[in-house]
Amino acid sequence: MIRSRRGGRRHRRNETAELNITAFMNLMVILVPFLLITAVFSRLAILELNLPGSSSEPVPPQEQAFQLEVIVRQEKIEVGDRNQGLLGVYPNDVDGYDYEALRTKLEELKERYPKKSEASILLEQDIAYDTLVQVMDTVRVMEEIDDDSVVRSDLFPDISIGDAPVLDGGV
Repeated sequence: MIRSRRGGRRHRRNETAELNITAFMNLMVILVPFLLITAVFSRLAILELNLPGSSSEPVPPQEQAFQLEVIVRQEKIEVGDRNQGLLGVYPNDVDGYDYEALRTKLEELKERYPKKSEASILLEQDIAYDTLVQVMDTVRVMEEIDDDSVVRSDLFPDISIGDAPVLDGGV
């Protein structure tokens, strides 16, 4: 009986455990390319913006060129030239701001000034961010439908953002 106990102890050996990483390697082979492919589609679009110059600074007569300003107010959108004044006023309709009238006016101005690419968007206080984005899209790009496809062309892609001048009477 004593022998059988000792014999049992002799046959026991410490065996090293085998580590099988095949399943983990298969997972990595699939996961890494998948993450690399999807990473391309998750990049952010960044639009570079500039601050407009002061409209109160006097401009020498030889430097007075067309400077487009789009002023977004609570009840209307105004389009003008910093040097010449207002070129158009587009009051809100039942649905909100009249982006189509704004787009039409900007297309006319682009035909008149084809090399001009700068525009200033001036906002009153408490204008919704969505309104700013829609005005920026309207000012930047013109979309035309040609043979069931959308053709985009630049209007005034270099945008500056600032505060709108306060109307007389604090309105």
